[in-house]
Amino acid sequence: MRYIHVMAAVIRDAQNRILIAKRPEDAHQGGLWEFPGGKLEDGEERADGLRRELQEELGIRVTQARPLLDIRHDYPDKSVRLDVWLVTGFEGQAHGAEGQPVRWVSAAELDDYDFPAANAPIVRAAQLPEVYLITPDVTDEAELFSGLERARGMGVRLVQLRQSRLSAETYRDLAQRVLARFGDDFQWLLKGDEQPVLPGAGWHLTSRQLRQMWLQDFGPDASGQTGEARPKGRLLAASCHDAEELAMAAEVAVDFVTLSPVMPTATHPDAVPLGWELAQELIRTVSMPVYVLGGVGPETRARAFAVGAQGVAGIRRFWG
Repeated sequence: MRYIHVMAAVIRDAQNRILIAKRPEDAHQGGLWEFPGGKLEDGEERADGLRRELQEELGIRVTQARPLLDIRHDYPDKSVRLDVWLVTGFEGQAHGAEGQPVRWVSAAELDDYDFPAANAPIVRAAQLPEVYLITPDVTDEAELFSGLERARGMGVRLVQLRQSRLSAETYRDLAQRVLARFGDDFQWLLKGDEQPVLPGAGWHLTSRQLRQMWLQDFGPDASGQTGEARPKGRLLAASCHDAEELAMAAEVAVDFVTLSPVMPTATHPDAVPLGWELAQELIRTVSMPVYVLGGVGPETRARAFAVGAQGVAGIRRFWG
């Protein structure tokens, strides 16, 4: 199948706002909002195509950018490859150089706009940070709170509350106290056998839970009622370790995944690491944000970006 190669940009300004543009009514997916960009010309380098398109469409000159997502999407009438880059440096005043309406919006406000279906993973990637903190098992609640305060000070914004030694009831009580204390300081992912009921808290599935959800929705005995209802604004994530689990996560339509272990880890010494090359191959099979996990840290973010990851996830090396 031949995919039309389209460059697209998540453009951030100094206020951390994101630029979106409205498609002409007579265009494919007309009237919907999009992330600016356009078709890559034959023989053109990707970065050159991105710069050219943003100069033509917005009148800006890109000075800093990196790949963010590589999406392949099949519409009824065409198939597109969206080669998405994050633009964090540019010169000039962005405007609709071709007469198209443009707006600067916050990441949260992206949910208020209608985008083409292929843009859904871009919206999620634009809303997610580069670091995903997984809290270590601690026996002292004060230590947990102190660690979260340090993480907040370091700019961490996405946290999985992982306390594997607690009973389900004790974990729920702790989660209530943690969310009451830190409120909207973080985006929260909780663990457990059931979808969290705490306001705003997302759910991070184990690979076992992911498989169960996939079987429920797509297995031989599936009811046809795909997916549990998820309140707007809550994240659904999953732990993946191979191509099969990544494919399941894509079909279940989770918001993002962790892929592990990339490198050897002290916590799982018997696990065979994927390595960066295989991690890159696996990430290319899915059109969703992927955090690499296992033996990585803040200092490996550039390497993670190079293989197509959203960012890095971890426990101790992010805890401070």
